[in-house]
Amino acid sequence: MRSSPGTHLWLAVIAATSLVLALSPDGFDTYLLHRNSSNLHQLAHHPVRALLGSAFWIQDPAALLFYAVLFELFHAPVERWLGTPKWLFTVGTAHIVATLVSQQVVLFAITHHDVPRSMAHVVDIGVSYGLAASAGVLTYRLRLPWRLLYLAGAVAFFLAPLLADRTYTDLGHALSLAIGLACYPLTRHPDGGPPPGKPFAPERRPGAH
Repeated sequence: MRSSPGTHLWLAVIAATSLVLALSPDGFDTYLLHRNSSNLHQLAHHPVRALLGSAFWIQDPAALLFYAVLFELFHAPVERWLGTPKWLFTVGTAHIVATLVSQQVVLFAITHHDVPRSMAHVVDIGVSYGLAASAGVLTYRLRLPWRLLYLAGAVAFFLAPLLADRTYTDLGHALSLAIGLACYPLTRHPDGGPPPGKPFAPERRPGAH
């Protein structure tokens, strides 16, 4: 936990908000989810709160253990490898950009009467955009040929739903993966070697993957 403090602090906050949801009376949990959503209504009236708050809630408290596993599989290794500031930049950028772009698509669809106006108030919360970004940048931690196999699997996992369902959430996931992949420069040191951090295994030589 000391090697990835940001991951576990984030997870602790999500555990706290999940407990609040689980203990909330009927109706109040729905109010909390809508209030902390990054939907069009909240972005228009409370943009900072919407962007930040939506990253600390999950819609189903029962899924907390599942997300804890995903945090350990993706966020924790990336934070140990890149360091907390670069990891936070990667996931924060993905969360903000994917949210804004996907909600802009919702606004476009509403304007052109492709979806109902109620989509402006849909619950839009969760940590999946950040997870997709970590999954993307983690590609560069793997050696060939595993890197190519992992990349193909990640692209298929996030692109297939976008092509099949074409929801704004699927678009956000695909964008987040692309942002994670675009963060390759963060994985390099100025001297060409790997960034500081606890690696998965001892490096054989400087700059090796």
